[in-house]
Amino acid sequence: MKKIDNPKKQADIALKKAQSHLKKIRAMLENDAYCIDIITQILAVNGLLRSASDKMFKQHLRTCFINGMKGGNHCRQEEMIGEVLEIIKLTAKN
Repeated sequence: MKKIDNPKKQADIALKKAQSHLKKIRAMLENDAYCIDIITQILAVNGLLRSASDKMFKQHLRTCFINGMKGGNHCRQEEMIGEVLEIIKLTAKN
């Protein structure tokens, strides 16, 4: 299988997989599936979402953030640093 180098495409694939899993989980709930099986699938979705988030964060740092730091707008640079720190803080909570 060919590896996809585009982080946005990789994130999109992970999100589509998560969406598919969610449909299956909802069906499992409706069919009164074993709780541990449902939890296992929920954790798989969490992993896919985390993967998508990581890929987008790396993409942001490599593109938007670098470009913003190169600009001469100090206020925007401080704002972007704050955004990154907020994402790191949110990631640490999860």
